[in-house]
Amino acid sequence: KDVQKEREPHVYLSKEEVKEKIQSYNSSVTDKLKMTLNANGIYTGFIKVQMELCRPITVQSSQGQGGCAPSKKETAFYLPDGCVNTLHISSTNTVQEVIEALLKKFFVADNPAKFALYKRCHKEDQVYTCKLSDREHPLYLRLVAGPKTEVLSFVLREHETGEVMWEAFSIPELQNFLRILDKEENDQLQILKNRYAAYRGKLEEAVRGVLKPG
Repeated sequence: KDVQKEREPHVYLSKEEVKEKIQSYNSSVTDKLKMTLNANGIYTGFIKVQMELCRPITVQSSQGQGGCAPSKKETAFYLPDGCVNTLHISSTNTVQEVIEALLKKFFVADNPAKFALYKRCHKEDQVYTCKLSDREHPLYLRLVAGPKTEVLSFVLREHETGEVMWEAFSIPELQNFLRILDKEENDQLQILKNRYAAYRGKLEEAVRGVLKPG
């Protein structure tokens, strides 16, 4: 079940309450990804983000040739399903900053405006997926929910089709999408041709068997 732009009240915790929650959180951690409370009241920790991207991403790499300055090369490809990335962030980092940091970490050249961060919650044997607003703080949500991803997990997706900000895409990116769609269409067409060619061969073989003088 998708609950778009759900709003939950942000409970402001005292420094002592934060300290107690972090101690409780760290005592339940099993993967060594603990949180740390700083003297100024800001805490840091880790979140895991699952990538559920349907469209190709553009990755930027630098290439140097001889004494020339390195040139930037962009490649578009589909990210494998189920890819999970870990980010070290602070309690002050917003959803928008997390998206930008995640893309920067993996040299993704796409405009951050194309993506949205979701939280996935398990409640009463049902799974709820909710898009987070840009100003929410993922590490706070992680702290309150505890370290178990079965209770709360984060997912990076593109904006829904009706919300796609096409102006955020560059002309080369849009052309890349068209090339990929053309390739997928040709691949599917070839699969259909092969399937019907095999079917035709079997029918012709059956007809020859029936017409063969006995």
